[in-house]
Amino acid sequence: MAKGKSAPTMADVAREAGVALGTVSRVVNGEQVGEEYREKVQAAIRQLGYRYNSSGRALRTDSTNTIALIIPNTINPYFSLLVHHINCELEKRNYKMMLCFTEYDRNREIEFIQMAQQNRVDGVIALTYNPNLVIPEDIPFVTIDRFFSVSVPCVASDNFGGGWMAAKKLKELGCTNTAFMRIGSTLTHEPSKRKDGFVSACVEMGLPFEIMALEDGQPFSEFERFLSEHIKDGKLSFDGLFIGTDSLAWRIIQLLKKMNIRVPEDVQVIGFDGIRIFGDQDYAVSTIVQPVQEIAEACVSTVLSRHLSSVPSLICLPVSYAYGGTTKE
Repeated sequence: MAKGKSAPTMADVAREAGVALGTVSRVVNGEQVGEEYREKVQAAIRQLGYRYNSSGRALRTDSTNTIALIIPNTINPYFSLLVHHINCELEKRNYKMMLCFTEYDRNREIEFIQMAQQNRVDGVIALTYNPNLVIPEDIPFVTIDRFFSVSVPCVASDNFGGGWMAAKKLKELGCTNTAFMRIGSTLTHEPSKRKDGFVSACVEMGLPFEIMALEDGQPFSEFERFLSEHIKDGKLSFDGLFIGTDSLAWRIIQLLKKMNIRVPEDVQVIGFDGIRIFGDQDYAVSTIVQPVQEIAEACVSTVLSRHLSSVPSLICLPVSYAYGGTTKE
């Protein structure tokens, strides 16, 4: 901005974009407008160098245009992708993210919720594991994958349907003896339904199966013991495996290679999540794909909803199957 020239105002942005002043106000305040209008306003903001005074707005409206995202970490590729898409959805609405890593520490989950309240964020999106977590009533709160109560919206993919889909796919690909393997929390949450869907489909189709489920903290070597017990004369008795996450599926596949069991020639493997190599390349394994972008959009739209009480207690989004080289196709 040239010396002596006044800073551009919201009215200047409206004139530059060719829209009403109210439309500019809705865009900068993160409210819903048509995408065409949003793009015009954002282009005008960039052109004029308009700077929105969010701190002044916070004093006037008790809003900070900030949403806290509480998540275990971004080392896990699925969590990393989720963070990316939630941030993109917030940016579209002119909101900022307060990113909180818990590293699965239950006490940190509580501390971050308290910190979010103290910093007067406009809402919280959380993927948590504390069985005794208390959801505050004075702040919009949306959970991912975990149902608390009818008053706290939960966003998740169709985990039951994904487990069913994995069993059906293995059956279609010629598998005659299968197993489900996972490491997971003792909490009852949406990902627990992956096993339920798989078992239900196997029973209905008459497909033999076994379950090998470890709790968080149990040694990975238990999987090696389990698989070793099912090898006879160098051949694994299972010809199809459904594994709770893609990350675990990849580790299991490395273990199978060490045991001279070929994937997919000897045993076909399907994971869950839809993780891609380097984030955007081929799928790491054949997988049940979670619609991460849609999950992120649902989380953000819900936490910013002015009618949170009317939102369904569970928003369940469809999954799909994708080939990733670990099945015979």
